[in-house]
Amino acid sequence: HQAVIFPFICGHSPPLSEYSNASLSPNSLMTTKELQEYWRNEKRQCRQVKLLFEIPSTRIVEHHLSKYVMYKIIILQTGSFDSNKSVIERRYSDFEKLHRNLLEEFSEEMEDVTFPKKTLTGNFTEEIINERKLAFKDYLRLLYSMKYIRRSKKFIDFLTRPELQEAYGCLRGGQYTKALEILLEVIGLQERLTRGNPLSIVPTLCAIVVCHKDLENPASAFEYGEKALSCLHVHTSHRYYIPLLETMITLAYELGKDFLSLQEKLEEWKAKKDPIRVFTLKELAVREYVQ
Repeated sequence: HQAVIFPFICGHSPPLSEYSNASLSPNSLMTTKELQEYWRNEKRQCRQVKLLFEIPSTRIVEHHLSKYVMYKIIILQTGSFDSNKSVIERRYSDFEKLHRNLLEEFSEEMEDVTFPKKTLTGNFTEEIINERKLAFKDYLRLLYSMKYIRRSKKFIDFLTRPELQEAYGCLRGGQYTKALEILLEVIGLQERLTRGNPLSIVPTLCAIVVCHKDLENPASAFEYGEKALSCLHVHTSHRYYIPLLETMITLAYELGKDFLSLQEKLEEWKAKKDPIRVFTLKELAVREYVQ
């Protein structure tokens, strides 16, 4: 029997009712249940990943000479469970700096975007804090709805840079467990924010490799190294390519994996390029986000 084939257009599957009378023989390739699952998977793959912003709570921070409100921002992926959420904290001045930076580059797009103004008094009252929570939530939602802004480095930096700076500070200080914990939190958000630009996450992936390697987790280091290499497969002139390749050869040898194919890529690169000073992966990683 020939299997019934159903047309599918990305993001627009026909309703099941259209096929309710279709006779599926026992030898058909898919049952109705399998077809439903197939359509769901296809839609998931084709649907653009969208993020939602929630600001559920705040906390007041007091130092010797300063006092400010930290806003807890939860970033959720649409249609996902809690495992796909990211949690960050930002203060009013962080939002203010983002707004100022975006105005410099996107003055036209930002024309109708309002920003919560400063008040001379009452900044720490429950009423003002609640107003700002709602205002900042709407502000982030509006920024994310504009394609050029959500893809901009300034917007992505606002959501990821403070955590990355902390992680790299820990890495430079030899606090690999703490650095790894932060990097693993950030990488998921980075991936969702920078879809279509895989090169932008290579430094973070390589920093994760360095942490796992120094913590003697070679299998995990190799796993993240493979992800980074897949981002670089057509970008062999990238500064991370050769240091990553050399690290992966070492890890593959240690794990009893095929290192010859990696060695061939390294030799191929060396044959094409003039010998130059190449940093190790760790040397490159510790140079990131140096203030």
